Amino acid sequence: MTIEDRAKAVESDFALLEDWEARFSYIIELGRSLSPLTPDELCEANRVKGCSSQVWLVSSPSETVPGAIAFRGASDALIVAGLTALVIGLYSDLTPKDILSFDAEAFFRRIGVAEALTPQRSNGLKSMLARIRAEAGAKL
Repeated sequence: MTIEDRAKAVESDFALLEDWEARFSYIIELGRSLSPLTPDELCEANRVKGCSSQVWLVSSPSETVPGAIAFRGASDALIVAGLTALVIGLYSDLTPKDILSFDAEAFFRRIGVAEALTPQRSNGLKSMLARIRAEAGAKL
């Protein structure tokens, strides 16, 4: 599935939800679905700087798509964990080129997430996106 297909699926899911209370409940449920990181993965090297909550992103070569990057993550805050799950769902198992070609900030503005977040959470989301783009850029 391309990143555009993934983005359209998220957009469709959000369109079915009536208001931001329902959307945030959905985001929280996504966060609860994250596979836990190991204690070794919850280290400073994997922590995303610029987030007010604790967020960790771990990257590794994809086991299913040659040349792609797989991402896993965690957060100590429910909504931020959900945002982490959304970001991972968009980007995991894509090639660096595909990751870098997608404007995630515009996507999150389009579905209204960027405007619904507090400034601190919005900065954290931008930090996660920057980290993923940096990881992809390093693999080119």
